Amino acid sequence: MTRELPQVVFVDDEDDVRIANAQTLDLAGFDVLTAASAEAALALVDREFPGVVVTDMRMPGIDGLTLFDRLRAQDPDLPVIFVTGHGDIPMAVEAMRRGAQDFLSKPYPAEALVDAVTRATRLRRLVMENRRLKAALDAEAALGLIGRTPEMERLRETVQAVAAADVDVLVLGETGSGKEVVARALHAGSRRRTARLVALNCGALPETVIESELFGHEPGAFTGAQRRRVGRIEHADGGTLFLDE
Repeated sequence: MTRELPQVVFVDDEDDVRIANAQTLDLAGFDVLTAASAEAALALVDREFPGVVVTDMRMPGIDGLTLFDRLRAQDPDLPVIFVTGHGDIPMAVEAMRRGAQDFLSKPYPAEALVDAVTRATRLRRLVMENRRLKAALDAEAALGLIGRTPEMERLRETVQAVAAADVDVLVLGETGSGKEVVARALHAGSRRRTARLVALNCGALPETVIESELFGHEPGAFTGAQRRRVGRIEHADGGTLFLDE
């Protein structure tokens, strides 16, 4: 399987600087996107952007420090590297204080740029992987289906696909295999999740009372029916009714 190249957005309003640095990073094995302004860079980067940003400090319009603030507002974990002139060192120090990944003072050797970007992309890869794992764990917790085996992965995929449909579902399995867990996962993943999930163990009820449990009854419907009883079907209206074996 081919691994995707780490992405870099290089931001500089000077064409020759932007092109030269992009070529350096491209030769080093990065997937390089360039932007001639902070506004153009903001259009390229969102919270799911898997790479890093390298930006000049001084640019017309939005400067590098303001760009940094806007990028970090949408993703506090995004690595940003600054390219600075000699007079911009105090601004670069301020950027580092705010959480910038690194800064390079012009002129800098190509190796320094490649090394800084390499470190930043490694960090970004770890952040994105941690996010992916957290999302997977959150999904497991929400569904109540815990486990990383291929069988559990297939079960989660099936539950998520079926839960999106407004249909009756037959869950088959041996006693103790977790049919109610699956039923609760289906409910949690459905559009009905904000309403009730009502479970009824049919096997534990005498045949004579199942009808009353399901549909309820009015006072006087049969001997001993002194008050109205809401059935499980009505109780689960808008939600999910789980009828256990």
